[in-house]
Amino acid sequence: MVQPSKSKNGSPPSGAPVPGRAWLMLALATVGFAVNFWAWALLSPLGPRFQDSLDLTSFEQSLLVAVPVVVGSLGRIPVGALTDRFGGRLMFPMVSAATIVPVLYLGLAGHSSLTALLIGGFFLGIGGTAFAVGVPFVNAWFPPERRGLAIGVFGAGMGGTAVSALTTVKLVDAHSMETPFLITAAALAVYAAAALLLMRDAPGRTVPGEPLARRLAGTVKLGITWQASALYAVTFGGYVAFSVYLPTYLRTGYGLTQADAANRMAGFVLLAVAMRPVGGWLSDRLGPVRVLAGSLAVVVAGALVQSFTPPLAPVGTIAFLAMAAALGAGSGATFALVAQLTPGGQVGSVTGIVGAAGGLGGFLPPLVMGSLYGAYGTYAAGLVLLAIVSAAALVYTLTGVRAAAEGARDRPPSENRPAGSTA
Repeated sequence: MVQPSKSKNGSPPSGAPVPGRAWLMLALATVGFAVNFWAWALLSPLGPRFQDSLDLTSFEQSLLVAVPVVVGSLGRIPVGALTDRFGGRLMFPMVSAATIVPVLYLGLAGHSSLTALLIGGFFLGIGGTAFAVGVPFVNAWFPPERRGLAIGVFGAGMGGTAVSALTTVKLVDAHSMETPFLITAAALAVYAAAALLLMRDAPGRTVPGEPLARRLAGTVKLGITWQASALYAVTFGGYVAFSVYLPTYLRTGYGLTQADAANRMAGFVLLAVAMRPVGGWLSDRLGPVRVLAGSLAVVVAGALVQSFTPPLAPVGTIAFLAMAAALGAGSGATFALVAQLTPGGQVGSVTGIVGAAGGLGGFLPPLVMGSLYGAYGTYAAGLVLLAIVSAAALVYTLTGVRAAAEGARDRPPSENRPAGSTA
């Protein structure tokens, strides 16, 4: 049987049929992303419980749930570059296995004090680096015109945070504090073993020969690195911020029970997760700039409405769900944009920096929201700030980002994609 020819860099050529193995690799990567994100988000649903049991301030509780976010975000930079070098087949099992250690520590010994929780949360951030492994791994398996959808489907693995939201508190109430951590550690171990046995890097994957430091230095000189970082800090950063802080917001601002707040946060997360592949799919057809512009406009409107603290049913619920859908679609569209503009062979490095920006975008809002509520007794100012930042990102999308995308479209395809691994 004659195989479709590869491009000179080893990527699938445009118009080539997607092999069945590519879909299997996409499924394995998505499951791995979900399991690692499940672990990464274990502390968030328990934040209110730790606040009560350890007598934490609003800022201390915000810091507790934010530490894994910032560590997981910054860790994506070296992990993305290492994935360029060693491939997802090796890096996925390594990241998953390494995450088991802090999960077991937190479940068995590290939940008795704020210091112990912060130490465990620091290393729990390893799970958040899985994103920088999966994007270059998945991307290399798919032709350019299918990458928006493929990366969007992979991005739906961020729904692992919903698994945590739906199960963690219930498992603690039904059994013990150790239970959700032990279950998650087991899931990570099973996945690490399965990934080691079943995963394969794409045939002809480009392996960079330059040292890590030199590749990262080249990455920071690319315009797309900073364009996508700014947009992802708003879209995915907004998602992360809500996913870690929404239970506290709903409990404090609307008086909901811990379980009810966690369930509503799970609904927010699930909608954002479902919309991420939709954002990638729409970007393949309409262009990522249009999808990003529409998504950011919805976030602006939703944040402004919610700043007035309307009744939760129905106005507040509609505002939150609209923002969830927009943030999910915008996250998918951001990496569809990266697929258009990133030079080949640098996808892991670019993904690491962009992913770090997204995670850091989710680190600051919970701290700001906690501080503002502690000072003024309201979340209105924090939501207005979200609207202002989203509006600035919208203007930037319609000006600088649109110009960059149009410039790439006008160049010959060989210049836009000199290598196959663009995310």
